[in-house]
Amino acid sequence: MALHIAPVPAYRARLTFRRMLAMQGSANLNIMIKAARKAGRSLVKDFREVENLQVSSKGPGDFVSKADIAAEQILKDELMGARPTYGWLGEEGGEEEGQDPTRRWIVDPLDGTTNFLHGLPHWSISIALEHKGEVVAGVVYDAAKDEMFFAEKGAGAWLNDSQRLRVSGRRHMVDAVFATGVPFGAKKTLPATIRDLSRLMPQCAGIRRFGSAALDLAYVAAGRFDGYWERELSPWDMAAGLLLVREAGGLVEAMREGDDIFGSGSILCANEPLFGGLARTLREV
Repeated sequence: MALHIAPVPAYRARLTFRRMLAMQGSANLNIMIKAARKAGRSLVKDFREVENLQVSSKGPGDFVSKADIAAEQILKDELMGARPTYGWLGEEGGEEEGQDPTRRWIVDPLDGTTNFLHGLPHWSISIALEHKGEVVAGVVYDAAKDEMFFAEKGAGAWLNDSQRLRVSGRRHMVDAVFATGVPFGAKKTLPATIRDLSRLMPQCAGIRRFGSAALDLAYVAAGRFDGYWERELSPWDMAAGLLLVREAGGLVEAMREGDDIFGSGSILCANEPLFGGLARTLREV
């Protein structure tokens, strides 16, 4: 008699994965996911009323909204309430040293503020946990689409509890789609970005500029983009995303070989077959 094995229902798969996380001692990751969802609910509510938001300008193309500040406060209350001894590095609230000098939260409450303020549903919450200078857990939450990307060092990268993330399998530059950020205003990196585009565009299938570095990195981890690069970023823009890409099997380095990613404020990533070609193209002098 043939043995029939019934498929595992989706809810059972989610429960199984949650049990696995609990067995792995992922209390911090659970705290991060809970905080991201709570801040996400607040942001989605404000996003529906975006025209009524009071907005102050921090410079050309760089805005801060009441929604942004409120979301960071929610995240800080949740994360620091659960781990009061950890340090803090947030886009709006700056840096605070903790009693535990080895651990800190790195948080961007709203990555893609300009999209948010223009009613474009492509923005995210980014939360990373750093331990002894290394990112060990990361969450990127696209609240508008309810997509929760998360990863822990050594435990892989995941989407919405049950979907394991892997970088794309494309091997040829001509088939690849890459993402980047185009500097706003008269930033000093604009000439370098224009040079990058002129070198890379003839070699690939396309380049996208979506306006959220954290989501660009999450999309590389999910295989939606084949690679990503950008200059002049802050740690909160990329801390969670770089772990997602690494745990999904991708390669991540600074734009200049040998540089520290956070120190240089730059990032370059792709799947393994494409990384060498992308790096050679963009690192040419």
